[in-house]
Amino acid sequence: MHWTTLGTTSKERKTMVRYKDYQEELIDDLTDHDEAIAYLNAAWEESLKGDRESQQLFLLALRNVAEAQGGLGKLAKRVRIRREQLYRILSRTGNPGLSIIRALLIALGVNLRFV
Repeated sequence: MHWTTLGTTSKERKTMVRYKDYQEELIDDLTDHDEAIAYLNAAWEESLKGDRESQQLFLLALRNVAEAQGGLGKLAKRVRIRREQLYRILSRTGNPGLSIIRALLIALGVNLRFV
């Protein structure tokens, strides 16, 4: 028996709402294009702090948006790189150049603008 169902009747278990973890909820939210844009903008702003952790945040945000918009495999095909390469680029140790960031954003339907 799962710990969340201890002490409940079968009728109560049937009416329990399924719990969604943060990552699932985030990916669901990021399927909306406007939400994805706002999320990437916030991550970009954070990345301008310049420290390594802040810069990694933008790569994580790109990965989350890619996941929500059809997955990394689909994005890799659109950018014409291997899926494994994309995983490496968007990893915590990734250090992509501007040309790959540009290609990823275009493939996701996102415009990068400086104001």
